[in-house]
Amino acid sequence: MVNEKSNLRKRADEIKNGRCRNLIAVLEEPSDPMNIGTVIRNINALGVDKLYIVDSRNLVPDDWQSMKEKKTILKSSVSAIKWSFVKKFKSTEECLQHLEKNKFISIVTSPHVKGKTNVILHKGDYTQKRLAVWFGKESIGISDLAVERSMACINIEMFGIIESLNLATSTGIVLYEITKQRREFQNSKSKKSKGNKF
Repeated sequence: MVNEKSNLRKRADEIKNGRCRNLIAVLEEPSDPMNIGTVIRNINALGVDKLYIVDSRNLVPDDWQSMKEKKTILKSSVSAIKWSFVKKFKSTEECLQHLEKNKFISIVTSPHVKGKTNVILHKGDYTQKRLAVWFGKESIGISDLAVERSMACINIEMFGIIESLNLATSTGIVLYEITKQRREFQNSKSKKSKGNKF
């Protein structure tokens, strides 16, 4: 047990500089607990700081400790729920207010959103200090309220007839690009600042 804890501590120390601080993934009204678990696995593997879940139907427990004990989430996250910060909100409005109060910029993901700046994933700049990336419900996508309060809509460039991906797949693709950019930005900032002591 002691050796296991020291191995976990060692691993935590190794990965801490790769974590993307002030980056939050938001799932809005997900309907499949298996997808939730897989998204938790994605955010943990990619170094995303936090996951917020908007869940008005009580699909997931209210507190993190109970989420860790829910077998579907534990199994589909391959235990990543144990090492990931997850917070639940009862409504989109409640989540948006929390993010705005803490000065986070929200962007939504969708193939097409009218009336918003649409950015192809690999052409965007995601190095803003505090960023929340919203993913909509599997069957209907992102809500009008989330779109209205977001800065932009990002989409994955697709070359097939079908223009949709599974929620877990799209979070993996989108968050990979965003975390890659943020890590490069964080590393370049820390390299520049190492020689400048005031």
